[in-house]
Amino acid sequence: MKNILFSLAFAFLLIPILPAQQKANSPFVKVNGTQLVLDNAPYYFCGTNFWYGYYLGSKGITGDRERLKRELDQLVELGINNLRILAASEACEYDGTLKPAIQPSKGVYDEELLDGLDFLLAEMGKRKIYGVLFLNNFWQWSGGMSQYVSWIDGSKLVDPTKGEWNKFYDYTSSFYSNQAANELWHRYIHMLVNRENNYTGKLYKDDPTIMSWQLANEPRGGEGMNGMKNIESFYRWVDQSAAYIHSLDNNHLVSSGSEGTIGTKGNTEIFEKAYQSKNIDYLTFHLWAKNWGWFNAQKYAETVKTSKTKAAKYITDHIELARKMGKPIVLEEFGLDRDLAKCMPGTPTTARDEYYQHIFNLIAESAKTNSPLMGSNFWGWAGEAIPASADGKVIATSPFLADPWQEPQGLNSVFKSDTSTVSIIKEHAEKMKGMGK
Repeated sequence: MKNILFSLAFAFLLIPILPAQQKANSPFVKVNGTQLVLDNAPYYFCGTNFWYGYYLGSKGITGDRERLKRELDQLVELGINNLRILAASEACEYDGTLKPAIQPSKGVYDEELLDGLDFLLAEMGKRKIYGVLFLNNFWQWSGGMSQYVSWIDGSKLVDPTKGEWNKFYDYTSSFYSNQAANELWHRYIHMLVNRENNYTGKLYKDDPTIMSWQLANEPRGGEGMNGMKNIESFYRWVDQSAAYIHSLDNNHLVSSGSEGTIGTKGNTEIFEKAYQSKNIDYLTFHLWAKNWGWFNAQKYAETVKTSKTKAAKYITDHIELARKMGKPIVLEEFGLDRDLAKCMPGTPTTARDEYYQHIFNLIAESAKTNSPLMGSNFWGWAGEAIPASADGKVIATSPFLADPWQEPQGLNSVFKSDTSTVSIIKEHAEKMKGMGK
């Protein structure tokens, strides 16, 4: 088996990595110091997570192109101009994982779903919506790193839902040093970056609709029983994976998909060392009040206050990290349960509205000071969809919502009928649009 490190190093000698700030009047989003820029002006944005977009765009059984176009039109009306999208999925035996997958088996690609991604990008381009496309997943809900390891090693997957979290972390993190698994992943990346869109005729690497290629959803370093023993493998993986993408495509930015310091065991030094890489163009962080033990939907009135305070500190800490590292940063995931953990449209969103308003105010005030924080993507947009069951359980007739299938459907989703939340989002989007002008 060829040595992946040697082949990467050789490729870099032949293909120079161009600086992130490039030609004037470029149609691509670029980086200038600690700012994202577009058309020679700072690019501030209000965005959302719309991971399932290519499923709606498909001509196959998951597709609903008319709904997709309506959703995109609704987002434009709100002022949303940035979508974070899943651009890879791997068939996995876990319960609650995506089916069908773009890669239904090792090295085999589903053309109907890829065509769905073509259609999505074409429709986004018409509306001047930019996309962040993540190419892998630390978590099991779309297959991700652990599925690549299983395909290569023939080993049995570790199911974290059974409570074996440390085993899952160790198993998934072994991807970072698994050369054959990364070569298989690189094959997929090479195919996608060089793919010709069926609807625009553009190669993906030449399409300015794409703002950034993203290594993975929430890659973690240092987790598990063996996490710190393998931390050097994590550092190399971040740097070399980003460099590989740049070697194929010098138009687009590359980001990591990191949760921030929560994804490096709270260790700021690990975060800095991993993402200071010249091949990572801007920083990312996520914010999950419930997952981190700050918020309880059954006691929403009390715990939303604590959540706001802790969220403000986490945001401020990451702005300072970005300033220190000299890079822009984006809060690309944050969300909150509906009151009392309800799932259906029409149920109250009192705590969420208070929390969203707080987060958006912090971002807007920060942007006024030309800080490195350029925007956010709330989690997530479900639009006109309605959960198939009141308890959020996934059944055969479940539509695509913002919540991955292993989570209650509707819990963290923003529906178009959530008028109070939608109003807060629209107001913030208008503020962000005016920044830097």
